[in-house]
Amino acid sequence: MLKLAARDPDDLEVISAQMQDALIRLADVRYVKKTRQFVLVANRYAWESLPAKERHRSGLHFENVLAVKRHGLRQTDPDVILSLMSVSFAETDAPAGVVTLTFANGAVVQLHVEYLDCLLKDLGGVWAAGRTPDHGV
Repeated sequence: MLKLAARDPDDLEVISAQMQDALIRLADVRYVKKTRQFVLVANRYAWESLPAKERHRSGLHFENVLAVKRHGLRQTDPDVILSLMSVSFAETDAPAGVVTLTFANGAVVQLHVEYLDCLLKDLGGVWAAGRTPDHGV
């Protein structure tokens, strides 16, 4: 069971690598403005388990989120499945910055954060994956 925290861009790179190719149902993504939290639940491909091919049910959680901007996402279909490609952080006015979640279809979610505070945690549920994600590289 994986549990990782990120408080700086280097930590977030590790989480990004673990979340690459995670499958996320749009209905499993939430921004709770009142508590300034952005959360999602994903079916994460377990790169660390190779050569075994498996997915884990995982949660990704960001604190201190001031605003969320979505580009290329239709919010009308909650059953849309997104494939996460990367998670990155760009500082704007230290320690504030923008976390960018980039998806395979070109969709982007930007989280404007007071400071970087992220947690990735496996929630349980492990199953065999049919194949290893391939980007044709």
